[in-house]
Amino acid sequence: MKFANPINDIAFKKIFGDKNHSEILISFLNSALDFKGDDKIKSITIANPYQIPKIEELKNTILDINAIDNKDNHFVVEMQVEKDKEFAKRSLYYTSKSYVNQIDKGEEYTKLKSKN
Repeated sequence: MKFANPINDIAFKKIFGDKNHSEILISFLNSALDFKGDDKIKSITIANPYQIPKIEELKNTILDINAIDNKDNHFVVEMQVEKDKEFAKRSLYYTSKSYVNQIDKGEEYTKLKSKN
């Protein structure tokens, strides 16, 4: 019997990004982020991983997993196999894009959600 390698991008998304098996992602995030007690994630929604820019000239991004928990905290989950010297910059770009996409023109900044 042969098993899929979970560090393969397709296998990773199949294992952790399947809304029918969200308990696997919840367990993974709670363990990896050391969430305990009231901070534990109880449920998530797998959101659209495609972050299409509102301005055509801007760069598209496709997240491995974009998740939202019960408290409306947003999680960007990315599988990284090889060392990437630009990973810090890329992750900042991805999270910044997820953050600004929470509100539209004319909406109040108080609607922005962030983990304290």
